[in-house]
Amino acid sequence: MRTALSIAGSDSCGGAGIQADIKTMTMNGVYAMSAITALTAQNTTGVTGILEVTPDFLRQQIDMVFEDIRPDAVKIGMVSNSGLIKVIAERLKAYGAENIVVDPVMVATSSAELIHTEAIETLEKELFPIAKVITPNISEAEVLSGMTVGTKDDMLSAAKAIYEKHGCAVLLKGGHSVNDANDLLYSDGGYFWFEGKRIDNSNTHGTGCTLSSAIAANLAKGFDLETSVKRAKDYISGALSAMLDLGRGSGPMNHAFDLNSRFSEMARVNNK
Repeated sequence: MRTALSIAGSDSCGGAGIQADIKTMTMNGVYAMSAITALTAQNTTGVTGILEVTPDFLRQQIDMVFEDIRPDAVKIGMVSNSGLIKVIAERLKAYGAENIVVDPVMVATSSAELIHTEAIETLEKELFPIAKVITPNISEAEVLSGMTVGTKDDMLSAAKAIYEKHGCAVLLKGGHSVNDANDLLYSDGGYFWFEGKRIDNSNTHGTGCTLSSAIAANLAKGFDLETSVKRAKDYISGALSAMLDLGRGSGPMNHAFDLNSRFSEMARVNNK
């Protein structure tokens, strides 16, 4: 069985972060492992607290995983400070990690800032050069490229600028605000548009975490990058189309929409 490691923050309501990554990787057919960068107190309406782990404890988590069950792919999500980012980069380089997917998480769906400003430069310097692909959304791409992104052509210009600066493939997620559900993959001087069907669902908590984790899972299984992105987009479309409605804010998707197991059956109520 192929394996994947998520290095990210914990989401107490289960829709994003480590929890979403584990669900996604499992549903995409790989054995999921984790190294937690921070605990968050959050739900579908917002984030009220973040408790970061120490760099030394993060190092221990990563070492324990690689020294026992080596991951075939690594997904990196929320990492809020430079010290943690440097530890991740150092350990992944030491182990020669492959298929690294970086989701440059900067702001939560609820608009809460999830990374210190000074850490963004460290993220670019330490992690982007070793990544196979990074998966910024529009607002993150604006920060990373220094450009305003408001059109399809802007997306192409920003993705190209990020690629030329860091040398890693860029999957720039369009989203409804700019380019409906169409995403752009820019790599090796070429690009490919992934056309997506807009799904009228306001419950989008954890979509970025889910997409990047699904890409990592498919890379771990041996699919090439373009195929991995396509399969990940199909998976997230299915999760959104299931129309799960939980919580008072932007709720989570149904990561287990395709689960068909006797162990997943609901209890049958005997109405007398």
